[in-house]
Amino acid sequence: MECTVSFATSMHFVPLRTTLCRNQRITLAAHSSNSNRRERPTKNLLYPRRDKQPPEFGVNLFLKKPSFPNNEPTHDDDNKGFNVEENDAEEQNTDVVWESDEIDAISSLFQGRIPQKPGTLNRERPLPLPSPHKIRPLGLPTPKRLPDMVSSRVSMDKKLYKNPSFLVGLAREISRLNSDEEVSIVLGKWVHILRKSSLSLTIKELGHMGLPGRALQTFCWAQNQPHLFPDDWILASTIEVLAGNHELKSLLNLNKFTGLASRRVLEALIKGFLKGGNLRPAWKVLAIARRDKRMLDSSIYAKLILELGKNPDRYRHIEPLLEELGARDELNLTARDCTAIIKVCAKMGKFEVVENLFSWFKQSGCQPSVVMYTTVIRSRHAENKHSEALDLVWEMEASNCLFDLPAYRAVIKLFVALDDLSRAARYFSKLKEAGFSPTYDLYKDMLEIYRASGRIAKCREICKEAEIAGFTIDKCLVSYDS
Repeated sequence: MECTVSFATSMHFVPLRTTLCRNQRITLAAHSSNSNRRERPTKNLLYPRRDKQPPEFGVNLFLKKPSFPNNEPTHDDDNKGFNVEENDAEEQNTDVVWESDEIDAISSLFQGRIPQKPGTLNRERPLPLPSPHKIRPLGLPTPKRLPDMVSSRVSMDKKLYKNPSFLVGLAREISRLNSDEEVSIVLGKWVHILRKSSLSLTIKELGHMGLPGRALQTFCWAQNQPHLFPDDWILASTIEVLAGNHELKSLLNLNKFTGLASRRVLEALIKGFLKGGNLRPAWKVLAIARRDKRMLDSSIYAKLILELGKNPDRYRHIEPLLEELGARDELNLTARDCTAIIKVCAKMGKFEVVENLFSWFKQSGCQPSVVMYTTVIRSRHAENKHSEALDLVWEMEASNCLFDLPAYRAVIKLFVALDDLSRAARYFSKLKEAGFSPTYDLYKDMLEIYRASGRIAKCREICKEAEIAGFTIDKCLVSYDS
C-alpha cells in the first residue's frame, strides 16, 4: 500500500518525539491507492446503549468518578498519543478534592441520620409570627356587632310583641284594674313595643276571662294608635269575643255588615255565634256568604256540621254542607275537625263518607288520633263490618296508640259481637290495669259473653265486682242456673 503525505505550505515539518503546539494546525491527508479504506464504526458503536441491568445494591455511585466514553473515532496511532495527553491535562484541571466532612455528609444520605456536631442538640426554635390570614377562622365573614344596649333593646322588642306569655300578662293586668280606670294605664307603658296583630291574643284572653267590655276598650284604644290600626286580626278577635258573649249590637243590620267585612271577620263572626250557642245567626251569616259567592275556610263548615249534628231535626242542613266540602279541590281540616265530621256522619248513617274522609286523612300524611280510631271502629261496627273493624284494632296496636276508656269500650263491644271471649277478657283486664273504672255497659257486655259461654263462676264474679262499684245489675241479666 502506497501512502502519500502532503503538507500545507504554511506549515513546517515537526520531527518525531516533539510536542505539537495547539495553535498550529496540522493537516494530514492520506490517500490510498486502493479503494479499500478503513471502515467507519457502526451507529451502535458510535452511540452505545446504557446498561440494562441496574447497578448492584450498596454501591456508592455518587463518590465514583464519572467516566464519559470517547465516542470520537480514532484515525491512527499518532492521534492516540495526542488524545491521551489532552485527557491527562483535562483530568489534572478538573480533579475535585472532597473534604472529610463533605464525604461524611454525603455518605450519611445513604446510611441514615447525618451526624451532628457536639453541642446543644435539643434547640427550640422560636415560633413564627402569626399571619392575619391564618388567625382568621374559615367560613363566612362575621356580622357587624352593634353595641350591647342597642342589641338588647332590639332582641327584647322582638321577643315581647309576639310572646304569648307577655300578651296574656297584659290581659291579666287589665283584668286587675278598677272599674273606673282605663286600659290605657297598662297599654300605654308598652305602646312602643306593640305591633300589628299583637293585641289579638290579649283581646281573646279577655274574652275567656268573661270581660267583653275590657276587650272592646282595648280595641278602641288600638284604633287611636296609627301603627296598630287598621288591623283585621284585632277586629276579628273583638267581634268573636262580643258575639260569643251576646254583646254584638249589629244583628239588625247584619246584611250590610257582612257585605263590607273581610273573610277573616266573617269567619270570626260565625265562630263567635257558635261559641255563644246562637246557631241561627251563624247559619244566616253563612247563607249570606254563600249568596255572595265568598268561600270560607273548611273549619267553619266542620264547626257548623258539629253543631247541627247535635239535633237530629237539623240533619237535612248537613247534607248540602257535605256536598260543598266534597266539591272542593283542597280541604284544610285539622284532626279535630275531621273527627267531628266523622262522628256526625256515623250518626247519620253515612258510612261511605266516613270511610272516604278517614282514607283522605291518612293519605294526607297525618296520624289518626285515638278518638278518630274509636269513631271509625264504632262506624264499622254499626255497619256490621266486624272484620274491617278488627283490622283497625290491630292497626292501633301496631302504631302504639294509647287507648283511653272510650277506645276500650268500643273494642270490647266489638269482641263481644264477634263472640271472642278470650280477647274480650284480655282487654277488660287491660282496662283495669290502665287505671280506668269499668262502666255499666262494660259489666253488662262481659256478663252477656260469659253467660253465652256457660262461665257461671265468672258471671258471679262480675256481678259482685259491679255491686262493689255501685252498679245494680238487672235480674234478667243474672238469671243463670245456680
